[in-house]
Amino acid sequence: MEFDQSSRVRMDSLNLNRRQFLGSATAAAGGLALPAFAESEEALIQGKAEHVISIWLGGGMGQIDTFDPKRKGDPKTRKPGSYYDSIETAVRGVQLSEHFANLAPLMEHVTAVRTVNHTVIDEHAAATNRMHTGRPISGTAIYPSIGSIISHERGAANESAPPYVLIGYPNVTRGPGFLGPKAGYLYTTDTSQGPAGLSRPHGITPGRQSRREQFLSVLQQNAVPTDESRLLNYDAAIEESLRLSGPEFNRAFEVGEEPSDLRNLYGGEFGQRCLLSRRLVERGVRFIEVAHNLNFMNGAGWDVHHEGILDQHELIRELDTAVSALITDLKAKHLLEKTLIVITTEFGRPAEFDARGGRAHQGKAFSCVLAGGGLSHKGAFGVTDELSKNPVSDPVGVPDFFATICAAVGVNYRKNLYDGDRPVPITDRGKPIGSLFT
Repeated sequence: MEFDQSSRVRMDSLNLNRRQFLGSATAAAGGLALPAFAESEEALIQGKAEHVISIWLGGGMGQIDTFDPKRKGDPKTRKPGSYYDSIETAVRGVQLSEHFANLAPLMEHVTAVRTVNHTVIDEHAAATNRMHTGRPISGTAIYPSIGSIISHERGAANESAPPYVLIGYPNVTRGPGFLGPKAGYLYTTDTSQGPAGLSRPHGITPGRQSRREQFLSVLQQNAVPTDESRLLNYDAAIEESLRLSGPEFNRAFEVGEEPSDLRNLYGGEFGQRCLLSRRLVERGVRFIEVAHNLNFMNGAGWDVHHEGILDQHELIRELDTAVSALITDLKAKHLLEKTLIVITTEFGRPAEFDARGGRAHQGKAFSCVLAGGGLSHKGAFGVTDELSKNPVSDPVGVPDFFATICAAVGVNYRKNLYDGDRPVPITDRGKPIGSLFT
């Protein structure tokens, strides 16, 4: 059957309307109260940041002992409240734990989002997944992490760098999910050298490496043509690994090149990971996650049940030292406005103390942090009640927090990604914190 031009136009219109209807129906199925087209009436928020450094505090940082301090408690008498005294900051009315002595004067560049919330309370793995993918586990779908989403949408800022580097142990929650290997990460657990897979074995000279690459090229040219996606992805991975194994990118991992005074300013191993993240930004990496939970100095990390809370101040001081140095360093190199620093964790902690003086888990109100990235910082956003147990104003769901990150780096937080033919809202219908962009 043949169609005239007007018939084709009508068919194209029907197909477009069908696509819009499917997108709206998907949103409705997810419990969206307003129709999807209502969002289009609001201007899309787009920031100007180019990079993200995401700091992950594994175990569950207690907001009441860090970024949302309240009245002083007493674990001996089981009086609910903060474990530490609080101090004033550069932003009037915003207080932090006394152990943030270096960060307090820099809070004009920081916003502690105090009303982040989700429904996961007791399960670390599920909460880790929620705080990396922005949504609950659902059926057989493997959702991409925020790092993979931004890498997929923006790519690397320099063709000689990968888009996404994880300084920590690999984990499916950090991965690309249905976006596929191209949106995956390189990882390293050692700040003194690059990813092991990109390091040439001893004895492989540049000449020998060149001969190997020529031989590989001959094999690929004589291979049977295929459109099998797994083989094509494998070839793409080989091509990228060869490109990134050269000295230009791997020099980013030579942290020892930095002045000793600067390295000392960052502090210990965690601080050196943060310093490495700055060097990766300079090389053009788009998204870097820095894990704080590789070798905890207090043995328990941020999961401060029972006696684990006794040395929590050591972690806070380590975080204070490294993050304040990172902000100061990025600012000195004119990179702070272009680099969004994000601090996240599984959940928070209740004000009450357990029988041995520690704290349990709390997902209904906790703090995540944003710094730099060209945002209009407030020192703090959102208000919780007198014991930081529930949001009082400006609650921020995880999709909203993710939408804020996406908006800051110019990613369309309203668009759909596609798992096969199934549309998946990129931030689960999150809306950015608009006041940070004014």
